[in-house]
Amino acid sequence: MICLSGCAVLGRGKDYRPFDEQGLAQIKPGQTTAMEVTKIFGAPTQIVKLSNGNAYIYNRSLSKATGLWLVLVTFVNYDTQYDRMVFFIDQNNVVTHYGSSFKADTAAYGTPF
Repeated sequence: MICLSGCAVLGRGKDYRPFDEQGLAQIKPGQTTAMEVTKIFGAPTQIVKLSNGNAYIYNRSLSKATGLWLVLVTFVNYDTQYDRMVFFIDQNNVVTHYGSSFKADTAAYGTPF
């Protein structure tokens, strides 16, 4: 007689808050100030000091995990995808240019084998 015991789990990161992609339409290089960027998107995740200003970096991640625990064997699939925005701010605190990538919604549950 064979007896197996196990557990299956689906999980998702709880700290994910999507960016307001419509807010990017309000950003005008050469006109929008650093203060306006923080009003729209909040405090940046990181500020990088550059020789001619700063870069405001905004990161969000979404993680999804699937796991199967058997008595002696564990199978896990973990997928993390990111939303990222970077604003380059000159010495006058004006946005010179920016870039964005929105991939967090592509995080997926998957089979753990």
